[in-house]
Amino acid sequence: MSDSNTTDFTNPSTFILLGIPGLEAAHVWISIPFCTIYIIAMLGNFTILLIVKMEPKLHVPMYYFLCMLAVADLVLSTSTLPKMLSIFWFNSREIDFSACLTQMYFIHCVSVMESGIFVAMALDRYVAICDPLRHSTILTSPVVAKIGLAVVLRGGMLVLPYPFLVRRWPYCRTNIIPHTYCEHMAIANLACADIRVSSYYGLFLAFFLSSLDVFFIALSYTQILRAIFSIPTKDARLKTFGTCGSHLCVILGSYIPALFSFLTHRFGHNVPLHFHILMANMYLLVPPMLNPIIYGVRTKQIRDRLLRLFMIKGPKVFS
Repeated sequence: MSDSNTTDFTNPSTFILLGIPGLEAAHVWISIPFCTIYIIAMLGNFTILLIVKMEPKLHVPMYYFLCMLAVADLVLSTSTLPKMLSIFWFNSREIDFSACLTQMYFIHCVSVMESGIFVAMALDRYVAICDPLRHSTILTSPVVAKIGLAVVLRGGMLVLPYPFLVRRWPYCRTNIIPHTYCEHMAIANLACADIRVSSYYGLFLAFFLSSLDVFFIALSYTQILRAIFSIPTKDARLKTFGTCGSHLCVILGSYIPALFSFLTHRFGHNVPLHFHILMANMYLLVPPMLNPIIYGVRTKQIRDRLLRLFMIKGPKVFS
């Protein structure tokens, strides 16, 4: 066999990200909604952080967890979108091997963290509705800090095997990744080694960990619904359930695209590659944009504080 067909990529210095194969001619047009999503996600999540910081009434567990989600969304968007846009606009497809592993780590790490944050939010709603008189004594600031630390450590430790496994594999096929970002299995498929351990571990994280988180969220909401249905008046029931609406919308907006993307990637062998990649991008990019919008529209305290912020600044502009 000729040397040209067995190029040694055992320690590649760079990977090549192709973007969205099959839609290269539309990259510039695709970049427009992607860039818009990024701008909205950045503005929205920074606004959430600013409002919670400025409003003392929002210094409660629910909004602390919301701030954690906002930070996670900012990290997730910033670790993927700038490189995608450089591919679409400037055809800048090269990415350093270490940078690729770092991007891969942050994408999967933050995704696991966000799932943990949803569980923490469900716990907050459970205590607030099922045991409201003890809410402030159960979820104290130190307890919230410990929950936040546990969420971060869980995400960081569980995803840590990914870069170590990827770094030790030999790459003798190619260094071209048919994707817009460094996704774990997209890199694993380039390796000339047995990747079953990595594949099984990825399935474990995707199914077992997600199922565990969904189980705890469902358990919390089962108890919440029982408490709500025990309230005598319909208006009070609706008002109480309304406090959970934003959380439920965010969960559905995050888990459904993630599940659909994962299933099409693993089992949709007849689905075109560009559809796989578009779905993978939507699952990473859309929730960070939607989360601050959902909480901003549905949460009265945030909405009122935002309106007061504009009303205060308005007269100064025209004075």
